[in-house]
Amino acid sequence: MSGNTKATLLTEGKKLRLPNHVAIIVDGNGRWAERHGLPRFEGHLAGLKSVRSTIRCLNQYPIKYVTLYGFSTENWNRPQDEVAGLLRLLEEAVDKEAQELHKQGVKIRHLGRLEGLPQGLEQAINRAIELTKNNTGMTLSLAINYGGRTEILDAVRSIIAECVPPQSIDEKLFNNYLYTAGLPDVDLIIRTGGELRISNFLIWQATYSEYYFTDVLWPDFDEKEIKKALLSYSQRQRRFGGV
Repeated sequence: MSGNTKATLLTEGKKLRLPNHVAIIVDGNGRWAERHGLPRFEGHLAGLKSVRSTIRCLNQYPIKYVTLYGFSTENWNRPQDEVAGLLRLLEEAVDKEAQELHKQGVKIRHLGRLEGLPQGLEQAINRAIELTKNNTGMTLSLAINYGGRTEILDAVRSIIAECVPPQSIDEKLFNNYLYTAGLPDVDLIIRTGGELRISNFLIWQATYSEYYFTDVLWPDFDEKEIKKALLSYSQRQRRFGGV
């Protein structure tokens, strides 16, 4: 990204009322591939390019937290060869991108269950977390093998296992047992691909999130589309249940 482009984004960021935490449901890789007469795996490759450009773009704005929904607990139900290929791709991408993100001061977190993932991917995630743990720039959370209901159940199990007195359980305490402990609630959820649902994503943290749905398939989600989403958010009135 050129210096002029970066300066423009920073200027726009000062004018817009921007979200502090943006979460994205990346959807449409397979349909993008089909429309281009390509195998679904090629759609996932194209999707990774959008991940890279989206992170780079959002990092130019004063947006502190970004969460990407990369692989859900329900995605295990897809064809076995597609799942295996996607997980290998994620392993390679995490290892490759972690170095560049580290240079940009990005801190990487993982949301979800590491157990159940291939050993290579689990190790790649842990290496990325360790490499970037002291960074103070954007916090990038990768939701891989993540499900909102599973997250809540895991939190409840941990609370029970620690024998926390029922009268001590409030929202603040419960937040500390979620995968997202220490992260702020989500301000804006973006979903690409034309579907109008959140698919078991951050269902606790998105209680008062604003939603932005677009028909644009994830591999085609570019800087222009990011600006549209941020502009839409900046024009909304957030009352959090008030008047």
